[in-house]
Amino acid sequence: MKKLIIHSIPIVISFIWLVIECNTINPITLKGPDFLKFYLILILGFYLFIFIVKLLGEKVSQTTFYFLMGIGALGIIKWIRGITLGKPVGFLTMILIAELIITFLLMSWVANDKPKQLKKANPKHNDSGFI
Repeated sequence: MKKLIIHSIPIVISFIWLVIECNTINPITLKGPDFLKFYLILILGFYLFIFIVKLLGEKVSQTTFYFLMGIGALGIIKWIRGITLGKPVGFLTMILIAELIITFLLMSWVANDKPKQLKKANPKHNDSGFI
């Protein structure tokens, strides 16, 4: 529950910005520059909170990846909408590629954390496969 609240904070902040600045709650209908501002606030805030959670020694949870998939889906939907309308989507494409790279880095952090958790749980655990 704590991680759900932590990950919801940047989403709430970005939607508050959306309502105050653009007078809407639907980010799909925004024009390109406004959507990019909204999306950058959303992504940078989310990654900042992931970094803070990681600095506090917490592990990156499954909830984090669900939020990342939702944010990525929003970007992909807007990217497809921009392509179908014939709008330039270069900046959004670069942001989505960077988001994909960062997601893979987070996945490697999770993969690196699992052996450490095994060693903490079972200090006699031998990684070599021999008894």
